Amino acid sequence: MRITTRSASRTAASSMVVAAALALVGIQAAGQTASAATKDASSVVTCTTANTALTVTEVSRPINHLLLKATNTGTKPCYAYSAPYLRAGADAQAPLPWVRESTPQAVLTLEPGQSAYAGIATYTPDGEGGATETTLGVFFVDKKAGAAGKEKTLKLPNGGVFFNSAAAVTYWQDNPADALVW
Repeated sequence: MRITTRSASRTAASSMVVAAALALVGIQAAGQTASAATKDASSVVTCTTANTALTVTEVSRPINHLLLKATNTGTKPCYAYSAPYLRAGADAQAPLPWVRESTPQAVLTLEPGQSAYAGIATYTPDGEGGATETTLGVFFVDKKAGAAGKEKTLKLPNGGVFFNSAAAVTYWQDNPADALVW
């Protein structure tokens, strides 16, 4: 009986030593994984006009819309936060409002060569005033919704596009179809 109890005690003790060793290895591995994740996260930068190429095109549907495309031209992934600040025309006093309903579930991360899209509604019949503008000023935003980097001025298609008070821009989307839903 005593031999069986000693054998069981030794087996239990050995099991605890093995479990403790595995737990220590797991903690060390988790620490290495966490530091690797931190290192990877720190290599992601904010998208700006310096590390992206921007284009604006007219689309056939929906009517009165433009599509803004931002492609990461940098060597590191970048975050496309919220929506761009857009200035329709050189004399614009305020940026176009953001379409709040278009907020994605997460910030878009653009790997080098990947693109993000924002839909621009230029006018609606119930909007007021308006003018034909020939340029579009674009600012990216940082994670606190402040302007990030310098403005990029794009020429609008067809020599100019009509904007009125109903003009608005969507949040960045990962595909053109989602950007043009709004």
